This record gives sequence, C-alpha cells and structure tokens, in this order.
Amino acid sequence: MLRSWKLLSRRLRQAALGNYYSNNVMNSPYGEAENVPEMTLPQFLWSKSDKWRQLPALTCGISGRSYDFETSAALCRRGAVALLSNTSLKPGDRVGLLLPNVPEYLIAVHASLSAGLVVTFANPLYTAAELTRQFQSAKVRCIITIPQLVQLATAVSEKLEDYDCTINVGGDARPEHKVFGLDYLLNPSSNVELPKVLPTDVAVLPYSSGTTGIPKGVMLTHRNLIVNILQLTHPSLIRFEEPTADSQETILTVLPFFHIYGFNTILNYLTYIGMHLVCIPKFTPQDYVAALVKYRPTVLFVVPSLLLFLITHPEVTAKQLESVTKVYSGAAPLKSGLIDKFMEKIGRNNCVLSQGYGMTETSPSLMITPYTMPQSKRGSCGQLLPSTQARVIDLEDGQDVGVPHKSGELLVKGPQLMKGYLDNPKATSEAIDIDGWLHTGDVVYYDEDEYFYIVDRTKELIKVKGNQVSPTELESLILEIPGVADVAVVGVSDDKAGEIPRAYVVKKPGVEISAEQVQEFVAPKVASYKKLSGGVRFVDSIPRNPSGKILRAELQAIS
Repeated sequence: MLRSWKLLSRRLRQAALGNYYSNNVMNSPYGEAENVPEMTLPQFLWSKSDKWRQLPALTCGISGRSYDFETSAALCRRGAVALLSNTSLKPGDRVGLLLPNVPEYLIAVHASLSAGLVVTFANPLYTAAELTRQFQSAKVRCIITIPQLVQLATAVSEKLEDYDCTINVGGDARPEHKVFGLDYLLNPSSNVELPKVLPTDVAVLPYSSGTTGIPKGVMLTHRNLIVNILQLTHPSLIRFEEPTADSQETILTVLPFFHIYGFNTILNYLTYIGMHLVCIPKFTPQDYVAALVKYRPTVLFVVPSLLLFLITHPEVTAKQLESVTKVYSGAAPLKSGLIDKFMEKIGRNNCVLSQGYGMTETSPSLMITPYTMPQSKRGSCGQLLPSTQARVIDLEDGQDVGVPHKSGELLVKGPQLMKGYLDNPKATSEAIDIDGWLHTGDVVYYDEDEYFYIVDRTKELIKVKGNQVSPTELESLILEIPGVADVAVVGVSDDKAGEIPRAYVVKKPGVEISAEQVQEFVAPKVASYKKLSGGVRFVDSIPRNPSGKILRAELQAIS
C-alpha cells in the first residue's frame, strides 16, 4: 500500500510538472532505427538467409547435431502448417516451450510464430508448481519439450484448461497421453493456409518480475523484437563480418534461450545476420572448454559469472581463447575489474569486450558499448540504441537529475517497449507512467558523453540510517582482493541502523583470507555507513539465476 501511494504521488507530480521534463530527455546519439519492415518475426528472420543457405545456422556443441539456414527455414514453414493441421490449435493460442538450448529451439519457436501462435518459454529447471503457475497464466494449450522433461510436462498439462497436446522433441510418441514425437510437428496431415499475422500482434510472452512482485507475462510484439534486432545492426555499435561461402563467424553460447537476452539478442539476432551459433544445452566446465577447443569461436556471449569462470578456471588458457575477437556481456552489471582481469588473462589487446543493458520489458536491449568505445569508459553499459530515449530521475522527489554523474532511477522510451503485462493493467500502469516512460527500477548515472553506468536496482539498495548503499559498489571493491573469486553483498537487519551491509565471499582455491582482512581492505575506501558492519561470511558459491544475476533473497534468508 505504501509503495502504491508513493507511486501515485510521483505520477501526480509528473503530470503537474508537464514540459519540465522535456529539456532533460536524452536521445540516442545514433539517430533513429530506419527501414523497419512490415513483417512478422519469422519472415524477418529468414529475409536474408538465401545469401548463406548452405552455411550452418545452429549446432549443438555437445552432440554436433547441426542445421543449415536452408533446412532451418524449411522446417519452420513445415512445422507451422503441421501445428495447424495436426492439432486443434488456432491462431492466437499459446505454446509453452520447456526446452534447454538445443538447435530445435529455433524451429519450435518460429514454426509456432509462423502459425500465428504465441510462445511463452520457461526454465527447464522449474518445479511443477512454478511451471503450472506460468503456463496457467499464459493459458498454454501445447507444450514442446524433450524426453527428459516429458513426465514433468505431462504433470503440468493435467492442470491446464483446454489442453491439446505435448510434442516430445527427440523422443517417443504416446498418443494415449496426448504426447507426440517431432514428426508430428514437422509432417503436416493436410495443407492448410497460414494465417495473416500483424507486426503489432503479440509474438512471445516471457515472464518477468519487473521492478517488483511476482513474475508477469510480458507482451512483446513481432515489431518490438524486429526493431530491437535492427537497433543492434547500427554499424557504429557492433561489427560482425558478413558471411561468405568461405568465411563465417562462429559464436559460442550457453546462455539460455528461455531468457530474453538469449532469445532475441543471441538466437534471433545472430540468425538474422547469418552467424554460426554453437549452443550448449547445460553448462559444465568440461563441455564448455571442449567447445572452445573444437569450434574455435570468434565471439562469446557471457554474463559476469561466466566471464569470471573464464578468468579463474585453471583449464581455460589464453591459447584456448586465442580465436576470440569479441565478447558480449549482458543480463547483469559487469564490473570494470573483471574486464581488466579478462584482458590480462588473454594477454592481448585485439579483443573487444562490450557490455549491454536491457530488460525483458524492452525486448531486451536499450544500450550497448560501441566497439570504438575508449578505454576510459570501461565499466559503462553503453549508450542508447537508435530510437531510444532516457531520463534519470531523483529517487526521492521524482524530478529529473538533469546533470551528469548524479545517480537516479532510469526511465526509458522506445519502439522496443512492451505492449504491457498480460491480463494485468494495474502492473502495466505502475511500470509505465502516464507519459509512456518505463520506470526500470535501476539506479544509474551518465557521464558527459551520455555513457550510462549501472549503480544498482532500487529494490536492492541497502538503507543504512537513511543512507543508500550500493551492493554493486562494495562488490567491485571486494573483487579487487587477490584471494577473492566471487562476492555478493546484501543488507541484514540491524536495530539501530535499520540495515547494514554483509558480504558473502567465495575464496579462490588454496587461498587463505580472513573476514577481518576483507573488512580492513574495504573500510578506508568507503564512507563509514558503507563499511561491512554486518560482517563477512565465506561460502562455496554465490546463488545466481540462469542469467547470472545474484539471488540476494537467498542470501538474506540465511542471514
């Protein structure tokens, strides 16, 4: 109730201030996104693929199973017809994907979208209760999964209304349980005409907690996703070599396709520009290192925890990374210290390490560091993508900060912004204000060149006697200690201060370091209220979600 009242008060102040904000709106230095086609996402995805039809599109880094562009596009078209002819699904119905990173992910998604269906994707590690909650919310009528998860999918399907069928990719059919094999998806029983799908129609329903609350279905349209891909193709931001018959860049990723970063920024974007994407269904150090050696990727997509693995794991050598010329990091802030350590590890300066920023609600990309970025900007999450606007407002009174280097909440606008939250106008109005600005819940500042820097999430800031303490700031400091492999800082309750910071530290193997040493290292570098007065605890690992974000609530629960 208190949060809702504060939100309403801020909205009323915004309405009263009116044009006051207009002078503090930042526009992208890269202009507008141009030539946005009136297409669906699958039409857009394959619009250039004839130029590299025989080149590999997707390869499983474990099994070696691979599809070229021509085959992938053909299977998507056949699958779309099969979904409408072999099932009782109708355009607008929802399909739930319960899949790890396998090459068939692309086919399952774009066959469904071509049939006019809406796709929601879930983490294969979810419990039955978590899956049921999401798939009931999305009104899923068909689940596409793999043999290892069929039992889970069947249990969930029994709790879904008007359920049609389960498609078991790579497994056996059990028609009596409405379970069918991959051939059911790829072999139409009759020739049906595919429906007309509008660019403004909802394409996918990823689930996000937004700035607060339980996960909500994020309605992203075909146009949202297409525009966001085109925004990333601006020649000043990212440089990939266009494939030829003799040359094609190889990208290695283990980041999940069920996360919007993996789905649109990696799977869709790289398919559109003709890259060879090597994916790994599940991360293990052995599989990842083996893929580095076998496929010699030119590009890696990472989150900070994966970059930390590349830096610290003894089996990852500079030689194994010698083919890598570009590294892209997203999903969580990448500290400048990690960038420096990675560059030390590879021992050369001809590798570009770029960082981006975005949200599920923005398809997801909002910013990226251009490949020409000067070293002085390391640690920035970049500049605004084409057609994207931003404001930074004071956390207390909601007015624009109006000057560089002053922190506040980031607000954004752009054509990549979601249509809203599924069946939840209240949550939509709380996230997007009356002037169309999405309140991100992230605390940022920008410099004189409008490079942005993430400070923290508003809901993760620690309040010490009313003073705001950024966990990320303290984590960056602690990572400078040679014996520290990983760290997370959370607020713990305190009778006098309300909250105080506590650090959870992972030590490097064979290193001895005490809690007192960590506290003494931090103390002279911060204001008194930022000191680690909640102490230091040593743990075997930091809990993180699949996108690499620290699960602070789990640490607070054991505090």
